[in-house]
Amino acid sequence: MAPQLTVVQHAVLADRLTVLRDRNTSFPDFRHALAVEAARGLHLSESEIETPLESTRGARLSEQVVVVPVLRAGLGMVDGFLRLLPDARVGHIGMARDETAHTPVDYYSRLPSGLDEARVFLLDPMLATGGSAVNALQHLKGAGARRLELVCLVSAPEGIQAVVEHHPDVKIWTAAVDRGLDENAYIRPGLGDAGDRVFGTL
Repeated sequence: MAPQLTVVQHAVLADRLTVLRDRNTSFPDFRHALAVEAARGLHLSESEIETPLESTRGARLSEQVVVVPVLRAGLGMVDGFLRLLPDARVGHIGMARDETAHTPVDYYSRLPSGLDEARVFLLDPMLATGGSAVNALQHLKGAGARRLELVCLVSAPEGIQAVVEHHPDVKIWTAAVDRGLDENAYIRPGLGDAGDRVFGTL
């Protein structure tokens, strides 16, 4: 297993992932537990504060956070991060999958300034072939991002390998590593189309 890969062990996330995998489930809520784990490594600085009774020292987050969902499925993960980190800024990268070539096609990018000073979480529910993640990470690096982490719900070994080969500096957070890809490059057992599962079919 890749040294930059963390498979999150969390009871709530395991429960939500099982619900999400079930073909009879529609529009599930699964995001918050994964966000909590991914944010565990954020840096803190000491801070002097006044409580209602006395002065004390505490800790505050010392770095800016940017979350960037890969449209459209990644949008379903943004709320979990913003509930935890309400001051985080949000960017967007749009990529569609060419169903014949199984490769990503860029169609949209809107990113906040200051990526070079921020911790940037790229949100992509399904890490299948890794094409979208690799391209999105390259796009973010080209825009100045230096501290990048990829947050996924379900990953295939092929996608993990692609990200590690192209971006060995990027930490990957995932709720599950499934057995692999089928002939259509869908993760098995997987979730189906994550965008359709979260938002409904277009």
